[in-house]
Amino acid sequence: MMTRALESISQNARICLIIGLAAGVFWPELANALAYWMPVLVAVLLTVTALRIGHVAVSSAAADLRWGFGAVAVLQLAVPLIIFCILTLLGVAHTPAALAMVLVTSAPALSGSTNLALLLGLDAGKMMQIMVLGTATFPITVLPILYLSPQIGTFSDVLQSSALVLTVILCATLVGFGLRAALLPRPTQKQISALDGASVLVFCILAVALMAPLNAAIRADAMQVVLWAVLAFGISYGLQIITLMVLRRSALRSVAGPLAIGAGNRNIALFLVALPSETLAPLLVFIGCWQLPMYLTPILLPSLYRKALHDG
Repeated sequence: MMTRALESISQNARICLIIGLAAGVFWPELANALAYWMPVLVAVLLTVTALRIGHVAVSSAAADLRWGFGAVAVLQLAVPLIIFCILTLLGVAHTPAALAMVLVTSAPALSGSTNLALLLGLDAGKMMQIMVLGTATFPITVLPILYLSPQIGTFSDVLQSSALVLTVILCATLVGFGLRAALLPRPTQKQISALDGASVLVFCILAVALMAPLNAAIRADAMQVVLWAVLAFGISYGLQIITLMVLRRSALRSVAGPLAIGAGNRNIALFLVALPSETLAPLLVFIGCWQLPMYLTPILLPSLYRKALHDG
């Protein structure tokens, strides 16, 4: 019965994501309660995802790391530096919106990006490789950004934050791989579908928790939330579209999908520990809005990915 329920969730993943977002916005008590358990939910999500993928898929994806390191250098170093230079030339480099753009583009792919790859039918093994590489190298790639934008925080704070996230990712992933090897060395299609459903279920519960910061903001100043949301969608979907268009006919076409997801779905929460409170305050609403394009990517962008990667 449980397997059948999880299969049903897997088959209706997009509807479940919408329900999760709606519950987070319209049921603030539940969102606030789940927000307390957010670190645990992230760890569970990573474990279930690793259980679904298996170490064999990730090992084969990691056979060639050259494109991975190059992609991380472009996405986490070149892109934010270019954006910072443009914003400086425009004289708006120190506004909250500009800071949000620099922060989000310097962060690595978020922990749920592997689930997005699964929902879009892309290579989740390569996506996990990008996420782990990006998080591991983040303390290095962020150094020029810290130098140019000292208000972001100190290097030690950023290092501590990224080290904690990387530890959680690695531990949860190893647990998932271990469970896969011990319990499901050769899973059936029904078992894979059930695991997909389990990962969607945890992803949706996490969506409820991530909406907690938006609840009070929507009731206090809905227009401000709308403006931050427009910026979040513009950055996320803009980066995904540009990445797909640039790579679809290149030598990296086979990894264009995972790289596009990594480009447009970043773990800005890494900066929550490092940012001074006076810098963080005006960005909290943006961080909440940043979850919207992420969770809506499997709903709004499947045709874009399909056209760019298969029909093009």
